[in-house]
Amino acid sequence: MFQSVSAFFREFLGRMWRGAAPAPGYFVPGRNLSLHGRLHSAAWLWPSREYLLYVPRGYAGWKRRALVVMLHGCRQTPEEFAAATRITTLADAKGWLVLLPRQSDKANAWSCWNWFDTATSTGLGEAAIVVAQVGAVRRRYRVHPRRIFVAGFSSGGGLAAALGVRHASLFAGVFVHSGLACGAASGPMAALDVMRRGANTDAERIGEEARSGSGPVRLPLQVVHGDADDVVAEVNAVHPVRQFLVLNGRATGDGPRDEWPPADVDATSTLPGGRSIRSVEYRDGPRQLVHAVRVAGLGHAWSGGDAAFPYNDPAPPDATAELGRFVEAWSRVDWKESLRRKENGKKRSEKRSEKRSENIIVSNRNVL
Repeated sequence: MFQSVSAFFREFLGRMWRGAAPAPGYFVPGRNLSLHGRLHSAAWLWPSREYLLYVPRGYAGWKRRALVVMLHGCRQTPEEFAAATRITTLADAKGWLVLLPRQSDKANAWSCWNWFDTATSTGLGEAAIVVAQVGAVRRRYRVHPRRIFVAGFSSGGGLAAALGVRHASLFAGVFVHSGLACGAASGPMAALDVMRRGANTDAERIGEEARSGSGPVRLPLQVVHGDADDVVAEVNAVHPVRQFLVLNGRATGDGPRDEWPPADVDATSTLPGGRSIRSVEYRDGPRQLVHAVRVAGLGHAWSGGDAAFPYNDPAPPDATAELGRFVEAWSRVDWKESLRRKENGKKRSEKRSEKRSENIIVSNRNVL
């Protein structure tokens, strides 16, 4: 509360004296727990995690901002992830708030998010803890409720997918880099094999069940994955694509579950430096609803990241810039409002049809 009030007055005073430089961005530490946050694989662990919140340059609460949740990978910290991806520079340019949850080494010795835990994959566990952190940020800062995005790398990508599938109404988009589908592993013992060979569960069925439980969904997804990834095999990029297509009510066809479903756009291009990318797009009208970028020669690393940090490759494409385009494109679309209008229009049409039927019945009775 104190930070948000302080930020408000900083911007207010800055506006009073025109020409004053905007206040620089800054990090705010925090911690939140969730009563639903216990892991099945570590039930003894207190369901709480720390986080860092980046408040962008010039922020003071005058207008609502997009919130981007950034989930680090194994053997990473929020500080390293923010520096390597340069997300704070982008946040300053776009005016985003950035939430960076921190995994505890008590929850995972390698600081991996437990995407394979059956509590987390059903929307509880660490997914519930991150949702609680989002709620805490929303209470203290001016967050646009329909512009909350989640992005993750590696194990953070698996958690991002779980958050999207299990908490679809909270998020406006999901960005998965070198990650996995929600519920890809049947449990902790299967995790390593799934990383090497692909999901040992039916990812599409999980998406269909989530849609059945939540009603109409429009939740865009972007996937970035390297074809030289020897930690999380490339096949794991296919499964979230198929899962989110089903989640959004789009058929994936009868092809093998480890292959890309028929796409609206499937194009290959060569970037400066000689690296090629394959862009696979599934559209909803003029927009990319699900978009996968396959990067030739990229290993298990954030594409375009700072090579001074592990698990980062400085060569293009710049995944942070891709994330920026993704967030900006979907920040301008209020799918939830569009779906509500469509549903209300359908109900009005049904009522008109019922009224016409009643009038016909009454007319027929009068004739008789």
